[in-house]
Amino acid sequence: MYKITNVTLETVCGYTSKLPATQRPEIAFAGRSNVGKSSLINSLVQRKALARTSSQPGKTATVNYYHVNKGETRGGDFAPDVYLVDLPGYGYAHRSKEEKVKWGELIERYLHASKSLDVVFLLVDMRHDPTEDDALMYRWILSSGKKPVIIATKKDKVKKSEQMARLDQVRTVLRVSHEDPVIPFSAVTKEGTLEIWDTIIHSI
Repeated sequence: MYKITNVTLETVCGYTSKLPATQRPEIAFAGRSNVGKSSLINSLVQRKALARTSSQPGKTATVNYYHVNKGETRGGDFAPDVYLVDLPGYGYAHRSKEEKVKWGELIERYLHASKSLDVVFLLVDMRHDPTEDDALMYRWILSSGKKPVIIATKKDKVKKSEQMARLDQVRTVLRVSHEDPVIPFSAVTKEGTLEIWDTIIHSI
């Protein structure tokens, strides 16, 4: 596992906020509400509760910038000095139409405006087929000039005998080539964490 010397929630941007120019590589995480973005970020930075998790969907309504290994210049076993950017969760049914539009505009503004964005991970729940919102987000990311890397979360909740079929279905619904990675991830076992960091390092 890569070493994390420090990590802080450095910037929180709402709908009317100006997005910062970080001058460091940015790694963005998009996904439906309650898909496990906060749990994934906590696993990546080896903290239990840096990013707040909740059983109630729709909690992340801002763009949150987590600065990892600030000032760290060593390579090897050390994770790089980067920002992990947690985008608002989408698809939560109990939000108003106005709120959904604002969140969508905020996500789209970030994807098109960030000059430091190196890779976008799109999280989908491995237990279910990707939704129309997931497919829309996939196309949004492509339209921003980035090729999203899919992370299939909650692997520990899928029977081993069904996992390959579920991953194939994710590829089919989102029209992801078999040459492109789909990374299975479990916040319980931490499986997939190292592969995600490897992807980040090779993308910056």
